Order: sequence, then structure tokens, then C-alpha cells
Amino acid sequence: MQYRAPLCHVTVRICNGGARVADRRTGGDRIGDVRIVTDKSDETGLVGRSLGLRGALNARDLGGYLTADGRVIRGGVALRSDGLNHVTAEDLGPLGALGLHGVVDLRSEDEVREAGRDRLPDDVAMHHLPLLAADFDIHATVHQALADRSPRKQRALLGDGRAAAMMTGLYRWFVTDEVARERFAALLRLLAVPGGVPLLFHCSAGKDRTGWAAALVLTALGVGRETVTADYLLTNARSAPVVDRALDDFGSRGLMREPELLLPVFRADRGYLDAAFAEVRAGWGGFDAFWREGLGLDEDVLTGLRANLLDGD
Repeated sequence: MQYRAPLCHVTVRICNGGARVADRRTGGDRIGDVRIVTDKSDETGLVGRSLGLRGALNARDLGGYLTADGRVIRGGVALRSDGLNHVTAEDLGPLGALGLHGVVDLRSEDEVREAGRDRLPDDVAMHHLPLLAADFDIHATVHQALADRSPRKQRALLGDGRAAAMMTGLYRWFVTDEVARERFAALLRLLAVPGGVPLLFHCSAGKDRTGWAAALVLTALGVGRETVTADYLLTNARSAPVVDRALDDFGSRGLMREPELLLPVFRADRGYLDAAFAEVRAGWGGFDAFWREGLGLDEDVLTGLRANLLDGD
């Protein structure tokens, strides 16, 4: 099947309950309103390159984006993904070929217990940095909505903008909560360790916690805001088969009369990411101060990130 979204066009093939996403090679030189980086041979480059994992459709590379000073993020060193608990035996070969030094799991302990631990090749270091917002627990909210089949109660929980407001609150929490900032800072430090990459980081859907983590990495390296947002929104195209299948299932099984109430939870939205950046401005005046005072990171970490993730001098 093919799926079209305003951001980009990807091709997916559904088989045996899974889906394979083809690398997005552009016919032109844009992803949404953002220019694609080209390599030194002047051929169109790949951005948002899929890792081709059957059990993790949103697994992709942060490589290829252009920074403000003209450098390019290296491919194959900083990787983002949805959960690796559904990785198939067929996926272990491609995962092993990445040469991963480590994987960072941002899921809560409850999520790990319920969904299962990551399936990884041997000798890959696992780092668990759980992020759980008690007041914006999306995982629990979805469970609550599905457990109570009353359309009235489901609408009271999610309808009239409530689901979107909860998501916006979650993104603000990423910035305002001290423990959350510590977790994101720990991830950035791991990416900056000499010899610590390739590193893959993920949560459950690879959308929210992973999305903000990727936004921090790209922003720290000097990638423009529109490009950061384009990478964030690419989740909607990559995860579309899973989301469509889930909503159809909830409706056909009688779990929800209006499964579309969950769309604000399941989809990335520019407004959510904007809310996080707005909190950075409100609390610290800008990203530079947030890096130092909000995340507690110094120039050495930034130097390490640049050394590990950027091509050129």
C-alpha cells in the first residue's frame, strides 16, 4: 500500500502483520519546506533514512541534515526509533550491521514490563533512562480509554481538545521537570562520549520522548528549526500503517465508537514541539542558556557531540 502525507511520500508494504518502509529518496530536493542535504558528489542525499526494521517502522537515521555553519550530520551514528521489543529475528541482522555501541530506552518501567524488553544483538550496551510524567501519562490514558467502552466517558477523557491539551502539557513537562531534564541530559552526554557512537535512542512510539530528544540533538548541533520540525513530523508518515491499523482495530472490536479521539495522542503535531521550545524561551530565554542551566551541560559535551556526529572540521 502507499501512504501520502503533507510532509513527504513513503512507500510501505504490509505483510505478515508487519510493514516495511522504503528509504525515502526524493525526486527533488525537499522534505516538506526543508531542502535536502546533498553529498559531495551532488547526488540527492537521504534524510530520515529508514533502518528497514520490520518490527520498528519508525527506526531511522538522524544523518544528513545541514547545520547553520554548513556542516552535515554524519549518517549511522545517531539513530532514533520506536520500541525495539517487537524486533523480529529477521531484524537482528540489520541491527547488528549498525555496529551499535549502545541503546537508550526512554520507556517507563511499567511500559517495559508490559511490552517487553528490547531485542538486541549481542554485546550492545543497554542504558535505561525512564521518563514518566505522572500528570501526563499517555500510556495510562490510552489504557483507560480502551478499558472503559462507554463512548460518553471516552469523549469526556479525550474529546473537545482534552487529548491535545494533555500532549501539549507533556511536551512542556519535558522542559520544566527537573528529572526529565536530567534524563535528556544523560542521553546527550552518552552521545558525546568518545567512541560511544553509533547510539540508538527510543521510547515506545518513537514520537514524543524520542522526538524531543532528537530535537535537542539537532538544535544543539545548529540545525535550523524548520528542519528540526520536519524530522519530528516524519513520524506521522513512518508510523501511519501502525496507527491506521490500531484505530481500525479499536473500532471493529467495539472498543471505541470514535477511535479518532486518539489521533492527537498517536500523531506528532507541530504545536506540541512548539510548546516545548516555548518553555525553553520562557524559562531560560533561549537554547544556549537552557543547555547550560536547564540541562546542566557544558562546552565539553557540545564539543563531544560535534566530534561524534558532524562531518568535516
